Amino acid sequence: MNIYPAIDLKNGQGVRLLHGDFRQTTVYATDVGAQAAEFITAGCKWIHVVDLDGAIQGKPVNIAAVEQIVKAGSKVQLGGGIRNLKMIEKWISHGVDRIILGTAALKNPNLLKQAAKLFEGRIVVGADAKEGMIAAEGWLELSTVPVIDLVKRFEDCGVAAIIFTDIGRDGALTGINVNATAELARETDIPIIASGGVRDIEDIKACSQLAHFGIDGVITGRALYDGRLSLRDALKIAARSNISEG
Repeated sequence: MNIYPAIDLKNGQGVRLLHGDFRQTTVYATDVGAQAAEFITAGCKWIHVVDLDGAIQGKPVNIAAVEQIVKAGSKVQLGGGIRNLKMIEKWISHGVDRIILGTAALKNPNLLKQAAKLFEGRIVVGADAKEGMIAAEGWLELSTVPVIDLVKRFEDCGVAAIIFTDIGRDGALTGINVNATAELARETDIPIIASGGVRDIEDIKACSQLAHFGIDGVITGRALYDGRLSLRDALKIAARSNISEG
């Protein structure tokens, strides 16, 4: 199992939102390159990055900040405002390892399938949900599509993973929705990355105990920045789950 520390970008800075609300923003990193380097030094293999401004505007915005994170040396998975193949190709050429498609997955599934074929193993589906329904456009628009229905659309097309985010818990430190994550993992063969609401080490333990169902990893942000979660401890637990699975 992997630990994915999160850097959400707004105006070039690393921030966290509360419940996905852009009006409730806390700045945690003014130097995102240095923050990424700190995560790498701790032992992280991946960094989860979201261009929040891009998600709203429907196009890449925090380009320089993303490039700083890439230069730090970790693998990067990036989402936010990526709506076409040209954007995907551009980011990959800039050193991004995996591209997250959320709004595009909901509104243009053919694009995602085409991208997954062209960039095998480098496309991730962002399944951001509120009360079980998929949200889009930077979480500002709630659809009537259940999470599992969206995921089923992309089985057998070569996507690398599904990021399941419970928006109602995101940034709130209320504990990750482990049961819903595990249930989704059971329903598909695509690896699931858990996101939204990580509070402390107990959330990492809970996910690691269910990793055998297909939980690939956990994304965490505010708990790390607030000091409620030790990244080194989280990485140790994740490593033990990998040994037990092997």
